[in-house]
Amino acid sequence: MKAKLRDILKSQKVIVICSLILCVLFLITIFAPWIAPNEPIAVNLTHKLQQPSLDYPLGTDHLGRCTFSRILYGARISIGFAMLIFISALSIGLIIGIIAGYKGGWVDQLLMRFGDGLMAIPSLLFVLGFVGIWGAGLKQVILGLILVQWVYYARVIRGMVLSLKEQNYITAAIISGSSTWTIMKKHIIPNVLPSLAVMGTLEMGWAIMNLSSMSFLGLGVQPPIPEWGAMIHEGKSYIRTHPALMIYPGLMIMLVVVTFNLLGESLSERFGVKRR
Repeated sequence: MKAKLRDILKSQKVIVICSLILCVLFLITIFAPWIAPNEPIAVNLTHKLQQPSLDYPLGTDHLGRCTFSRILYGARISIGFAMLIFISALSIGLIIGIIAGYKGGWVDQLLMRFGDGLMAIPSLLFVLGFVGIWGAGLKQVILGLILVQWVYYARVIRGMVLSLKEQNYITAAIISGSSTWTIMKKHIIPNVLPSLAVMGTLEMGWAIMNLSSMSFLGLGVQPPIPEWGAMIHEGKSYIRTHPALMIYPGLMIMLVVVTFNLLGESLSERFGVKRR
């Protein structure tokens, strides 16, 4: 009993710590214009590649831009658009998954076979091909990542709905004459969302990594907009003389991804949600 209680407290401790870290990061994304000491895109070649100082807490890059300010503003892009990818993919997956699971038959087969076709292509390769067709840019990368990710949510939700359809309260609702929309709104969606929220924390790290990877390759965020992956790309030419230009944004990516993954693992253990 004591061991079980210790495990619960340990799990909750990780959840609290990770939640606090993420809250701080979200506050940074909101208040970056007031926290940043300098303009993130202001070029000043007379101050290029400076060491940390009071005016430039993390020094400057090769164009004299404040590294600290760019990291703060970069959080708005990396975290904010990762949230957009997650919410959009979840919304599409929720709608299609519920329709496929509840309707069944040829509707289920058509939607799931289409999803299987998308999943047969490696996600990064699909996004690269999508960007190659429609051109480089943040909008194209976001749309490509959404098109890749919704399939996973749709398949998970479909499985949940198939299981929920066998429950007695769903049968009772059908017998009582409840409409399909009423059954979905009152009985299916509320039982599906908690599990998706837990799994979503694991997928946020995936979204941030892929968004940063595409920007590092020069296909996502374009200069001079600050973004962590793009900052690593810009700093790679100075890896021997000024490695901090790559280290700082790399550490931020690692911090956010590890925090989301630890939070997702702890929540999945706490609430008994199976991993991907």
